[in-house]
Amino acid sequence: MWDTLWLNVHLATGDDTLITPEDGYGCLRNGAVGIRDGMICWVGAEADLPGTPESLAGRIEDGRGGWLTPGLIDAHTHVVFAGDRSHEFAQRLNGVSYEDIARKGGGILSTVTATRAASEHELLDVSLRRVKTMIQEGTTSLEVKSGYGLTLADELKQLRVARAIGETLPIRVHKTFLGAHAVPPEYQGRADAYLAFLIDEVLPALHAEKLIDSVDAFCETIAFSPAQTEILFEAARKLGLPVRIHAEQLSLGGGAVLATRYNGLSADHLEYADEEAVVSMGRQKTVAMLLPGAFYFIREKQVPPVELLRRHKVDIGLATDCNPGTSPVLGLTAVMNMGCTLFRLTPEESFRAVTSVGARALGLEREVGMLREGMRADLALWDITGPPELSYWIGGIRPVCRVYNGVCSEV
Repeated sequence: MWDTLWLNVHLATGDDTLITPEDGYGCLRNGAVGIRDGMICWVGAEADLPGTPESLAGRIEDGRGGWLTPGLIDAHTHVVFAGDRSHEFAQRLNGVSYEDIARKGGGILSTVTATRAASEHELLDVSLRRVKTMIQEGTTSLEVKSGYGLTLADELKQLRVARAIGETLPIRVHKTFLGAHAVPPEYQGRADAYLAFLIDEVLPALHAEKLIDSVDAFCETIAFSPAQTEILFEAARKLGLPVRIHAEQLSLGGGAVLATRYNGLSADHLEYADEEAVVSMGRQKTVAMLLPGAFYFIREKQVPPVELLRRHKVDIGLATDCNPGTSPVLGLTAVMNMGCTLFRLTPEESFRAVTSVGARALGLEREVGMLREGMRADLALWDITGPPELSYWIGGIRPVCRVYNGVCSEV
């Protein structure tokens, strides 16, 4: 028998075999979902069930006419950090640029100082609070980056906390090493030496502890050049680790093209990406991970090249980019609305951006992101009139219940 059978629900499956030009959600009205051993074992119309509900499953869940979707996937976050940077928000409102704040020791480095000072227990405690809110907003899979430690001990601390989040809470965690986030104070003026330290000491140690699922770099004028980033990516490739990149956020620097040469899972931000970058991403199937929270918060004016991305068939993802300096966002439905309002994505695109495309950006497309037989039973039940409502509200909308690995809990 199945463990659980969901009835009296409509399904927004996100299944690409069901998506049509008229229906970008892959909808099945009056549907049903069977779950066994934490996996989806049956999806279809309730009328097509292969037996009576009682003969099929030990537990029947009544969806009360709501909409069942895949659990949401947040594929770019910096959620493990200590400290507060609300004062920088005030500075920017008074005309100080993000670059100026960073050059004067603020920005990323101020969070580095606070994160280094926090114990592992303290860092886990404050991070769990944030992730609990993400869970309440419908997120079931989460990418977590390091990059606020920038020493071996502190990068270890951050990624151990990321691992502990997945062990403590019902959420799938993908751990990303972002040591190339900024040059720490002790290496100021010696970026190449810092990079060598990352490659020779930090990366091997983290890999040995199985703390890395992918490697990231901030490839930008205020961070690391494409040439420096490539050295890191070569080291990642030798260890068999996939890469992703922060690229073209503040200027056109060639980071996105570089990532595609290494079969990057995603290139993120992309406000200044040009057609060469987009063509290369389409060719290599690198996800364009757009981050409208940061765009909104720093009042950026350069919009990512969405039409180019569509034309060259680049999958578009959305994520919170949850971080203390430029995107203090915890909920993906708010991000869906921003993606539609600021970047002119369609509601259907925004839905796929935080489900199936988000899964692809984490290399999890065979596990999560769709309601399909053989996928993990990570679901969310919403009291909505239809899936477009998920991107209509400017945040605040939450599922009435959330299913993780087949286990249902109210949020």
